[in-house]
Amino acid sequence: MFDLANEIMATLRHNKLRTALTGFAVSWGIFLLIVLLSVSRGLVNGMDAMFNQRGDTDIVNIRAGWAHKAYKGMKEDRRITLRDADIDILASQNANVSSQVVAQISNDSAKVTSSKDYLTGGYKGVFPAELRNRGLDMTAGRFINQNDVNQQRRVVVINDEYAKTLFDKADPIGQMVKICDLSFTVIGTYKQEWRRETYIPYTTAKAMSGGSDKINNVTVKLRNVTTLEESEAAEKGFRSTLGRQHTFAEDDSGALWIWNRFSDYMKSSAAMGAIGYAVWIIGLLTMLSGIVGVSNIMFVSVRERTHEIGVRRAIGAKPRSILRQIILESVAITTFFGYVGIVLGILMSQGIAVITEAGEGGEQILKDPTVDLAIAFQVTFVLIIAGALAGFFPAMKSLKIKPVEALRDE
Repeated sequence: MFDLANEIMATLRHNKLRTALTGFAVSWGIFLLIVLLSVSRGLVNGMDAMFNQRGDTDIVNIRAGWAHKAYKGMKEDRRITLRDADIDILASQNANVSSQVVAQISNDSAKVTSSKDYLTGGYKGVFPAELRNRGLDMTAGRFINQNDVNQQRRVVVINDEYAKTLFDKADPIGQMVKICDLSFTVIGTYKQEWRRETYIPYTTAKAMSGGSDKINNVTVKLRNVTTLEESEAAEKGFRSTLGRQHTFAEDDSGALWIWNRFSDYMKSSAAMGAIGYAVWIIGLLTMLSGIVGVSNIMFVSVRERTHEIGVRRAIGAKPRSILRQIILESVAITTFFGYVGIVLGILMSQGIAVITEAGEGGEQILKDPTVDLAIAFQVTFVLIIAGALAGFFPAMKSLKIKPVEALRDE
């Protein structure tokens, strides 16, 4: 084994420039593959973080719009209004694909006032599920619970930035604010990149609207939905149910504004998966140039060592020993320079992670663009296979050399 290793090293030292140039091609290909894989991993992580920040991915938001088509005696361009009854109707008629249906009431003109300052933007009356559906991260206190809803409590949850505006450095929990001249107790603050709403119990908001049954939007939590096709079928079912209830055509896209987060997530995941495959293909094709270089140098090495191979065959060397030496030389070149590319690629991915790291509260397009141990093993496996293939054909050529002809070669 030591003799074989010495022979391999002697051959590589004898062809320093050619080995270095070929090794550079291999290192460059592996380097690009690692960097591309780390960037694609960062994109996937960033996408997942973005969806998690915006709330659960298995929900559908429905908001009323305008029916632009005349339908069953109803004229076109009429306003569609969602009502309380739609919650139970949606839940009962789509029970196979929905596990929860909740609504929201908004008043965008109301002011939230404290003794120090006030906020514009109104409030939203919600159910406890809003915490999960909107991806809110509580920073203090608690969110609205079912007892708040059942008892129509005057409690409020505000964004932590708004809490600083209303109460400066004082602890906001337990403080009083006024909404529409009614006193509310602050029970919690939250942090969310995308939202700055003020939340009160749904039943409290309904009472403040004079008991109106109008609602602003409906949120449906999906169940038994695992594919894009099932998600789109569920969305079509929701549109059909509300179309019958409010007399508009199912194909009237303007009647309802529907945000299907599950479909968006599935499409984004499919796109990220395609990017991942494309990265592997591009990286492997780039690495192929280096592998071809290794194969070429091994062909040249076989040609230069024709006399040596003839002597070894003449004194009884077995074909498999010659085959093994040439293949191992190829694997050694590919693996050594490949690991150089892996190390440089990992260092570059770490640098990208530092550069793209978002500040506090910021959104990262690339999140944690690093290469894990599994990918390192995969690349190592690819290197060994590629090196063996690069040396296989030159090795097979060497076995075709007849000892007599090889001994005459100069």
